[in-house]
Amino acid sequence: MVEKKITKVELIDSIYQKTGMNRKDIRNIFDLLIDEIKNTLINYHIIELRGFGTFEIKVRKGRKKARNPKTGEIVSVNSHGIVSFRAGRELKQEVWKLKVENAGSSEGIHKTDFLSENNQRLEDKNTVTTTNSGGGK
Repeated sequence: MVEKKITKVELIDSIYQKTGMNRKDIRNIFDLLIDEIKNTLINYHIIELRGFGTFEIKVRKGRKKARNPKTGEIVSVNSHGIVSFRAGRELKQEVWKLKVENAGSSEGIHKTDFLSENNQRLEDKNTVTTTNSGGGK
């Protein structure tokens, strides 16, 4: 979906560069936060991080006749829990500003700078003009 995956180590390094805290302390706090989120979800509690989003457990109903997409075999699937994430308003607003190219392609979505509506209209107009100026009969 994005150009590059960011790992836990890279997040820790980023926090280190911004704060100057000891990397070991940052890693310990990071691990404690992740463990706390996991434990809270396992106990069926909702986690709301204002401005970022909400994590919660939902139950996916089982099905007697489901199909294994890899083999095509018909299998039975029991009801099970899944983790759900809903983006918060501030995160949605920031992501909305991103211009998305190659949506749906196998290469994924690439993030570029946000273009204003006027610049986008000019680009679209130039594309149409270039396409139609082929000198056809």
